[in-house]
Amino acid sequence: MNRLADRVTGPVLAPRDEGYDEERAGWQTARRHRPDLVVGAAGPADVQAAVAYASGRGLPVAVQGTGHASAAVAAEGGVLITTARMSAVRVDADAGTAWVSAGTRWDQVVHRAAQAGLAPLSGSAPRVGAVSYTLGGGLALLSRTFGYSADHVRGLDVVTADGRLRHVTRDREPDLFWALRGGRDNFGVVTGMEIDLMPVTTLYGGALVFPVEKAAEVFGAYLQWAATVPEAMNSSVALISLPDVPAIPEPVRGRHTVHIRVACAAGGPGTGERLVAPLRAIGPMSDTLGELAYAEAGSIYNDPVAPGAVESGTAMLGEIDAAAVQAVLDLAGPHAPVPHVVELRHLGGRLAHPPAVGNAVGNRDARYLFNVVSRLERADIARIRPAHARMFEAITPWSTGGRFLNFMNGENAATQVRSAYDAADYRRLTDLKAVYDPENTFRLNHNIPPGRGLIRG
Repeated sequence: MNRLADRVTGPVLAPRDEGYDEERAGWQTARRHRPDLVVGAAGPADVQAAVAYASGRGLPVAVQGTGHASAAVAAEGGVLITTARMSAVRVDADAGTAWVSAGTRWDQVVHRAAQAGLAPLSGSAPRVGAVSYTLGGGLALLSRTFGYSADHVRGLDVVTADGRLRHVTRDREPDLFWALRGGRDNFGVVTGMEIDLMPVTTLYGGALVFPVEKAAEVFGAYLQWAATVPEAMNSSVALISLPDVPAIPEPVRGRHTVHIRVACAAGGPGTGERLVAPLRAIGPMSDTLGELAYAEAGSIYNDPVAPGAVESGTAMLGEIDAAAVQAVLDLAGPHAPVPHVVELRHLGGRLAHPPAVGNAVGNRDARYLFNVVSRLERADIARIRPAHARMFEAITPWSTGGRFLNFMNGENAATQVRSAYDAADYRRLTDLKAVYDPENTFRLNHNIPPGRGLIRG
């Protein structure tokens, strides 16, 4: 440990050291890392030193930015690299790109890009780490319009299991470039990435909120509406159980409600107003739709900022109908013994198209993403997990069998990784894992084990 500390600019902490608990903490509190060492990396050289130290001793390595999606934890014996100190953003307005360091949050990228009249393909929660989100695929607010965030990566700096810092692009180590974009942290620790920015300054967005008594009507109308909208329209519908606490505004505090969230990227406010008219006709109890700066787009979903203990699951769906909606509502309505957030995100559009430069993101034929999220502060895990299992069983007739990596952090996440990829792509990923990480040093994650292939980068 002392030799590693001499080579690292940031802190190197063991469980007995002051600051250890703060350094290992992330947004997700249900599963906490407890490694033998935490390295608070201040730059790529620190990451190289930490990976070399771990690899030389046969220790597993985990990496954490904001800690929103802990699929596996760095248990005793492992090394955790935290990247929050690496938060630089450089925007090239002329090229329409940004360079983003490993620990940067999306809100930091959004702020810098907005100064140049541009926007990144960030998600609904602005405080999520940009790099890990993108490596997992990245389902952005505007992904139906522009594609997955991973589709718009131009280059990556990554420290592989041999301790080398590599710069990879479509032309330089193309196999590794392909695998990282969708393979998350299985192939190394990404210390920075170059991404495309979009010519977006404003959008038409917000939320329509309905009483739960209209749930079946709202979900049914939403499905009919979603089948007709252009790629410019991005949306989701969710059944949400809100706690009775002062932080929740009236009139939705302590109620079950149905939310339709909208982000329309083109055509100005007139286009958005016209497109959402059929949904407004249902009669929402709250309506925040309007033109807003992209920098304020986090207000559309209002995802929680404070850390929390969350159990969640996800499934990719094909075409769905009223029977699918009823199957969900039967298990997730006000009568449900466990409070949930149950959501359908509309896919299709540019998401269904292969990117200009291929990557490992799978399940592009899915029409909807189904999520169920429960906070452990509101129910016991022994009740939540069976409730989730019943819900996923109920939607099986409409499932494609696939899942999405960014939302996969429940009990069975480790065994479901294969379902995030097309079969041939998964085989290629295991072959590449054997090349770049044959000892599976990076295994405390949504793990892809090494195969026996002979692909060379």
